[in-house]
Amino acid sequence: MWLAQQAAPQSPSIWSLILPMLIVFVIFYFLLIRPQQKRQKQRNLMLSQLKKGDKVTTIGGLHGTIVELTDDTVVLRVNDTVKMTFDRTAINTVIEPAPGPSSSSSSSGS
Repeated sequence: MWLAQQAAPQSPSIWSLILPMLIVFVIFYFLLIRPQQKRQKQRNLMLSQLKKGDKVTTIGGLHGTIVELTDDTVVLRVNDTVKMTFDRTAINTVIEPAPGPSSSSSSSGS
């Protein structure tokens, strides 16, 4: 009788099963997914701001200066005689942006 009156083993609640998986998902989001989205957004911004005269590096390590741009392709001048065509997505970094228009002529202060 005394054994029959002991409480039966309780089954774990649904929250104790879901909570660890939820915590793991939150950790993955903040450590992996969110930083990757930030990097992708920065890369897309960099690719959209490319202009003629920018000195860039491709994902293959080739250095060159942008001569022509289209929506999909970039033509790089590697040296005086060699021009190479790449996909716009092949640009890895902008080393030196093209010089902007000179503002010395517009700011004559006399």
